[in-house]
Amino acid sequence: MIPEQVVPLESLALPAVIAKLAELRAGLVLVTGPTGSGKSTTLAAVIDKINRESSRHVVTIEDPVEFVHANARSVLSHREVGQHTRSFADALRSAVRQDADVVLVGELRDRDTIAMALAAAEMGLLVFGTLHTSGAAKSVDRIVDAFPAAEQGQIRISLSESLAAVVSQLLLPSRDGKGRVPVNEILLRTPGLANLIREGNTPMIQSLIQSGKKDGMQAMDDALFALLQAGRIDPREAYRKATDKTRFESFAPND
Repeated sequence: MIPEQVVPLESLALPAVIAKLAELRAGLVLVTGPTGSGKSTTLAAVIDKINRESSRHVVTIEDPVEFVHANARSVLSHREVGQHTRSFADALRSAVRQDADVVLVGELRDRDTIAMALAAAEMGLLVFGTLHTSGAAKSVDRIVDAFPAAEQGQIRISLSESLAAVVSQLLLPSRDGKGRVPVNEILLRTPGLANLIREGNTPMIQSLIQSGKKDGMQAMDDALFALLQAGRIDPREAYRKATDKTRFESFAPND
C-alpha cells in the first residue's frame, strides 16, 4: 500500500542522519532493501524535505510514478517510464540536459541506468536510487558486478568518488501490532570508504560502519538489537533478520 500523501520524514521514525541526506548537494545515495521495505516512502519523504526547505530543480523518474509532489520551494518534474520516456537511462540523460539539481531514479535496474546515475553524480547532481539488495556491502558489489570485468576497475573509481551514502531498510511488524517499524543500516561517505571501494575490499565496509557510529552510521544487527531492547519489534522477527543470530538467541523463544 502506498499512501496518497507523502509522509513527512519527521513521522517515519527514521534515524536523524537520514534527514541530513536532503542537505547534500551532489553524489549518489542508494536506498536498498527487498520489495515492500518502504524504500519509496523513505525517498519520497527525503524529496519532500528538499522541496519544503530548498530552492532546487528536482526530477523524479519512476515506473510507475508513486508519489506526486506539489511545488513548494523547489520545482519538481515527474517522469514516468513508458509514458514520458523510454527508459530510466534516457530520462536521466534528459535530466542532466535540463539542468536538474536533484534526480530520483525509481530503480537502478540495468547497466545503462547505473552508468548514467554514476555519471550524473560525478557531474555534480544529487542522485537518489534504489536497489533490491540487503546491506551496504552487497549494494556496492551489485553496482560493480553490473558491468563486465574489463570495466569494473573504472566503475570502482567512479563509485568511490560519487557514492555519498547507502541506506538499507527493512520493515518489520511492530510488537504491539500497530503498524510497522523501519530498521536501517546506514553507510556514509568517508575517505576510508572511497579507498575500500577502489580496492574492491567490500568485506571491510562492515568494520567501517562500526567505527563510524559517532557520525550516524549503524549496522543492521545493531539497529535490530536496539529496537528489540526497546520492545518495539518481536524477538522472532529480529532473530530471522539478523546476520549474527547468536546475539539474538537469548531473546528468541524456542518454537
